[in-house]
Amino acid sequence: MTEPRWVPGYGTNGFADHTLSDALDVMQGCGYGAVALTLGHPHFDPFAVDWEDAATSLAEDLRHRGLRVVVETGARYLLDPWVKHRPTLVDIDADARRAFLRRAVQIAAILDADCVSLWSGVLPADVTAETGWALLIERLGSLARFAADRGVRIAIEPEPGMLVETVADALRLRADLGDPDNVGITVDLGHCVAVEPDGVVRALHRAGPLLWNVQVDDMLPGIHEHLELGTGALDLEAAIEALDAIGYEGVAAVELPRHSFDAPRLARQSIDAIRAAVPRRADPWTIEAVAAVVEDRSRVHRLFAEAGRAVGRQPLDPRDDPGFAVTADDAARAALIVALSSGAEPAAERVRTLYREGDDAERRGVLRGLNALAAGHDPLDSEWRRIGREIVDDALRTNDRRLVAAAMGDFAAAELDAHSWRHGVLKLVFMDVPLAVVSGLERRRDDELSAMAARFAEERRAAGRSIPSDLDLLVLASQER
Repeated sequence: MTEPRWVPGYGTNGFADHTLSDALDVMQGCGYGAVALTLGHPHFDPFAVDWEDAATSLAEDLRHRGLRVVVETGARYLLDPWVKHRPTLVDIDADARRAFLRRAVQIAAILDADCVSLWSGVLPADVTAETGWALLIERLGSLARFAADRGVRIAIEPEPGMLVETVADALRLRADLGDPDNVGITVDLGHCVAVEPDGVVRALHRAGPLLWNVQVDDMLPGIHEHLELGTGALDLEAAIEALDAIGYEGVAAVELPRHSFDAPRLARQSIDAIRAAVPRRADPWTIEAVAAVVEDRSRVHRLFAEAGRAVGRQPLDPRDDPGFAVTADDAARAALIVALSSGAEPAAERVRTLYREGDDAERRGVLRGLNALAAGHDPLDSEWRRIGREIVDDALRTNDRRLVAAAMGDFAAAELDAHSWRHGVLKLVFMDVPLAVVSGLERRRDDELSAMAARFAEERRAAGRSIPSDLDLLVLASQER
């Protein structure tokens, strides 16, 4: 395992009962390498008379500690003691918010922060979506120019219920701003669970090289509530793999703003959860290759062919049957297929071409990639499902035992109709391939498959031929029910 290129951090909004210095001590003691600093009470007053001196002192402290920093601007009652988060950039009168964000940029410049993270705001009752969008473009455009003059980057965070709610909204906003070089995206992993239509992995891939800040927390679908890692629906390992795949090198800071009462325990628990999710990372060549494909999908054809030489062809788990094990080049090619599935450009046709023009190993790589997509939490669109079924059907018509074995993975378990899936299982029996390669066997086997297997066993007996021991897994299915 290699260390990730991104840096785990923790948000000060989860340490509201600690002084800033004490909070940084705890973060460092837990092993975090960065801090997400929320401006406002109680840690840093951006409107204090001595704000500039305070920022200079904090910058020196952070350098001494070796901590990276992101400036967060989501303090609840900083600008209006009566109304949370108001005013926002989509309010008619937003002077206070605009002044605050300019000050945040000035502080970020002194701290040498990775970026200033901000959001659009919830539309007030007296502002239409069209008007709010126009206000947002004008005000963010002005702020982006102000920040560019000071060498500061701005990262727009999609927030559930706000005008900019998803990564797609943030990309549209950036495009309407004229794609400024210093405007990128913040992605909250929990928000992806709550509102992103295609899930966390595709949201991260869609942000791609524009991802400049990550917030880490768990959530449940449709509910905007920051939860401890492991208590919601977030697939943290898949999210970390996606960060690696797109070559993310920024801060990924835990954000638990309602958990200050238990901050030290949660800081330790959260970094343990993050570290436990890291070992599933790909090798360095695969990470770089996936990043190249995310940037330019046409590169996949050359990289697909190079994978075997680059990462080797050895089984990932030496305990597996070497004839049917997932190999290092299988895994690398699967990661490239997953990378093709992200983004707006249709890429399923490229997968069809990779399969048709590939050698046996490359075809297995395509099938492993389809299995990886089916095993994830994000649903496949109809085109990917159609082409995937076409590829699996073709593989099942071959007499290549390793190809047929790869074809009966997670994609087949999820997408093949009952008739095709049963015949795929029996073909493995005919070819003397261990049924351990079949995904979903316990779930999908049925009385019809059991009857088919029993007839096959009887035919073998009548012919005086041996019966594969794996056949018991099918014949016994009805008895176990």
